[in-house]
Amino acid sequence: MIPLPQYKGRTVAVMGLGRSGVAAALALAASGAEVWAWDDDAATRRRAEAESVPLVDLMSCDWRAPKILVLSPGIPFHFPAPHPVAALARSAGCEILGDIELLGRAKGAARLCGVTGTNGKSTTTALIGHILTQAGVSAQVGGNLGPPALALAPLGGDGTYVLEVSSFQLDLTDTVAFDVAVLLNITPDHLYRHGGLEGYVAAKRRIFRNQVASQTAVVGVDDELSRRVFEEMKAAGGPRVVPVSAERRVEGGAFAVEGVLHDALEGPDAAILNLAAAPRLPGVHNWQNAAAAYAAVRALGVPREAAVAGIGTFPGLAHRQELVAVVDGVRYVNDSKATNADATAKALACYRDIYWIAGGQPKEGGIRSLEPWFGNIAHAFLIGDAEAEFAETLEGRVPYTRCGDLAAAVAKAAAMARADRRPAPVVLLSPACASFDQWANFEARGDAFKKLVADLSGSRNPHPEPPRLPESHAAEGCA
Repeated sequence: MIPLPQYKGRTVAVMGLGRSGVAAALALAASGAEVWAWDDDAATRRRAEAESVPLVDLMSCDWRAPKILVLSPGIPFHFPAPHPVAALARSAGCEILGDIELLGRAKGAARLCGVTGTNGKSTTTALIGHILTQAGVSAQVGGNLGPPALALAPLGGDGTYVLEVSSFQLDLTDTVAFDVAVLLNITPDHLYRHGGLEGYVAAKRRIFRNQVASQTAVVGVDDELSRRVFEEMKAAGGPRVVPVSAERRVEGGAFAVEGVLHDALEGPDAAILNLAAAPRLPGVHNWQNAAAAYAAVRALGVPREAAVAGIGTFPGLAHRQELVAVVDGVRYVNDSKATNADATAKALACYRDIYWIAGGQPKEGGIRSLEPWFGNIAHAFLIGDAEAEFAETLEGRVPYTRCGDLAAAVAKAAAMARADRRPAPVVLLSPACASFDQWANFEARGDAFKKLVADLSGSRNPHPEPPRLPESHAAEGCA
């Protein structure tokens, strides 16, 4: 838990009592603050109260007392309309911030590394943390991934906090200056929360806010929007700006060409790692993640050899192209974290003969953008609120079965994949949807998939072999 002594004796309101809100309330209370915490949901309030979180109804309290509102990132305070509590706080002149901002103010001499992007940020965050730990650096990994920021352990001046940071969380930052900030990519997502695309881009750019010349900005240049950010930052001066790419050579950066990672950070480029030696990082999109993580840890002082070794030993990330088991020759891959079509495209590009489980709470645009990868899909199994919409998109293009729920989809997909005589068929959960129609979050959805696969395999703890893809896949960078 992060100590926040500067708030001792002060009244601090906390709205939203999910994981980050509870962690913030407990950290503030342990530091001597008077905490007024609330959530719209009665069951959530009861769970928080059982963890000794003090409750005060923020809809009817005296807003002259608190000077700070710690807002859950899931609660809107600009678009589509401010939550009533956020509006009350603003009217009272109360500062509105999030837990990332609080950590930034309390971290002391420890370094701060932040990672954002529409896709790939969880893998990149986890990979940076793994490399640092393997290199002997004291590191804590969390934020939007894993433990909330204020639930992390305090670090000394030789430590590094590695945080996944969402656009919602960045909107709640003000003074944070990341020693190393990473922007991987930008594709349209969460536009309703940011008033449109430009608002979303502006939220992502906040990760570079307050950086100075001694700090480093790592920017992906493989999409138009991120490339524009890179070019504008490079022209404006300020922090050192490092480009990364999975598609082309970039001067002064890190990049992958045909699956080989290159270092051009300081002088002529050098090929340093064939990414086929990192089996838990399949696909071209993971080449960019590896390049970004490499550039970030080098900026944090990790030697080249240690960074390369760390990439090679990365164990992978749960719920992101996670090979769960191989049962009767069928590979079962959990990609539950693919909550939009762009993320699912990365998985569909990596496999052939896919028995694809998709659906949930649909995002704007659905799965129409996935048409270039429809040829990789042997059959689709549709679930959740998106079932009818996805069926309409797939009609006449991909065979599909409407299954309703995940258990039915896994059973039907397993039966059909077992009957497939082609080598290495894949049952892939990559929903291209949010989970909230049937699950609390994507982790719960992924865990349910893993349990269903474990039941198929006859083991609660299957131990899969590393992915072994056909040679034709390796040519596409998926080995």
